[in-house]
Amino acid sequence: MPTAGVTTVPAAVLDALRRAGRGLAWYTRGLVREDAYERYVAHLRATHPDPDHPVPTPRQFWREQADRQDDHPEGRCC
Repeated sequence: MPTAGVTTVPAAVLDALRRAGRGLAWYTRGLVREDAYERYVAHLRATHPDPDHPVPTPRQFWREQADRQDDHPEGRCC
């Protein structure tokens, strides 16, 4: 029995909103380079699949990124 003043949202609209939200989250992660570690690991596994080439932990990766930016500060405003 419907309640007065309450509307339901069609499933297709909810699906479209979910897809848009996931797309926005994906775009934002790429924009702020939050996905850099995952992309680096995928690159390492594709180009250096041997076990002698270890994959760094996220902490090691970001430390190396920060060190590299400190050593080569071009392209930064601050």
